[in-house]
Amino acid sequence: MPSAIKTRSLPSIGDREIQGLSDVLIDCVEGGASVSFMLPMSRAKAAAYWHSTAASVVRGERVVLAAEDATGAIVGTVQLIWAQPENQPHRGDIAKMLVHRRVRRQGVGAALLAAAERSALDAGKTLLVLDTASAAAERLYARQGWQLCGQIPDYARLPNGTPCATTILFKSLRARRSSSP
Repeated sequence: MPSAIKTRSLPSIGDREIQGLSDVLIDCVEGGASVSFMLPMSRAKAAAYWHSTAASVVRGERVVLAAEDATGAIVGTVQLIWAQPENQPHRGDIAKMLVHRRVRRQGVGAALLAAAERSALDAGKTLLVLDTASAAAERLYARQGWQLCGQIPDYARLPNGTPCATTILFKSLRARRSSSP
């Protein structure tokens, strides 16, 4: 990862963060990412999503992490969702792993995943789960030690409406937790 990229948790999401996170979300959806949104992807739709997400952060239901370049511009993000049924207090979901196309293949995704895993461990989580419709993201997760569960055909749609499969992966953090100081 370029040394100019930094990851940080966003305990509150203000107007500056909404703008940057919206830029990344719009870029990813326009690039074909299956992340719950369809084309056209308007700024208003993106901002509404991030405002809703900000409220969820305040309620303690999730953590939003951001990757920023040397200028402080947000170039990537990932979320950890803590809101789980009471019989799953050990688990978190990784969601909305987004990296702007102009900085892909520069270690931003790996840095965000590592930060997410540290946050999960800090919160006492020992298992993370995610789904992806991206072969490139699937390769990144595999390199980071995620395990394949399987693939569900026609699970969602790409932003252009084409049906797509979704791959489910998990990562146990137990070994990292027991080896942490």
